[in-house]
Amino acid sequence: MAGIYLHIPFCKQACHYCDFHFSTLLKNKADLLEAMHHEIVLQKNYLQGQKIETIYFGGGTPSLLDTDEINRMLDAIHLAHDVATNAEITLEANPDDLVLSKVKALSSTGVNRLSIGIQSFREEDLKWMNRAHTAQEADYSVKAAQDHGFENITIDLIYSIPGMKMLDWKKNLETAFALNVQHISAYGLTIEPKTYFGIQHKRGLLQEAGQEESSEQFLVMVDEMKQQGFEQYEVSNFCKEGFESKHNSAYWKGAWYLGLGPSAHSYNGHSRQWNVANNNVYTQQIMSNKPNAQIEELTWHMRLNEYLMTGLRTKWGIDTQIMYSEYSFDFEKEYADEIGTLIHTGKMQRNNTVLTLTLEGLLKADLIASDFFVTE
Repeated sequence: MAGIYLHIPFCKQACHYCDFHFSTLLKNKADLLEAMHHEIVLQKNYLQGQKIETIYFGGGTPSLLDTDEINRMLDAIHLAHDVATNAEITLEANPDDLVLSKVKALSSTGVNRLSIGIQSFREEDLKWMNRAHTAQEADYSVKAAQDHGFENITIDLIYSIPGMKMLDWKKNLETAFALNVQHISAYGLTIEPKTYFGIQHKRGLLQEAGQEESSEQFLVMVDEMKQQGFEQYEVSNFCKEGFESKHNSAYWKGAWYLGLGPSAHSYNGHSRQWNVANNNVYTQQIMSNKPNAQIEELTWHMRLNEYLMTGLRTKWGIDTQIMYSEYSFDFEKEYADEIGTLIHTGKMQRNNTVLTLTLEGLLKADLIASDFFVTE
């Protein structure tokens, strides 16, 4: 299986925490979308004919696209690729875009999964993060989507917000559960250097939430999710049975994917490439038939390290037999003491050749994975 990611680099306004590539200037949107159509043709052989199982409109704010623009993009993909009849087609959306007329129109497109960027149901949090929507719009957007036939909805939430009390976080979770969505992604707030929050932090005007506070909110979240019938299948992702994100799961399992649009990344098993993160430059390059993606050839140890990093964050874990057969690396032999210590301290568990992290281990998943990284 393979997937296609489309980066729609436009937003109404800049969220204070976001470090993704985007522009608040929409005047060149038509030209850029035309370039993306052209890139679909230019890159049609990148996935070597693999069937497309997932299509993901990310950004930016893809819900700024109208239905004609969405349909034209999907039509172009279908012309260039073999798309599965039951492909998962996700559109990221901001709640303020999901007014009744927009939701009704979206229900007539090929989009069958909505990812709604709520982040918080607290008005003060939304204003602090410079989100464009209100708490009321967050609630309404989900219900409107459900009323118009969307049966696969995921929402994003953020915890570890400075000043957020445990009671506030629990109320956010309760509100989310009451909406009866199928999937929830919840991320601890990360302050990135080039964002507004990053600049404020550097100036000493913003302090991050403490690690202990963040860990407590994470653990409470996991417990509450479990009680509500959500399975934690990745550190930050929870779903009802059968509603895992096929697109993101494919990333974590090493499937091939093609990224279209400025800053979009692609992966074909042996190399990774990414487009320039500049709308005008990207458009000029593509329309001149001169795509100029940066390409990184992946050595065996880079691929192995990525397998470790992604696998240890998921319920599927890492398989030492796969590491031996695909990477010629005897993980059990090289890290016998470290594995033994993690199992003894309750951070890791073993099921035959598969190693997964426990809840306590997931708190430090990235650190544990990095300790296993190998170099040539």
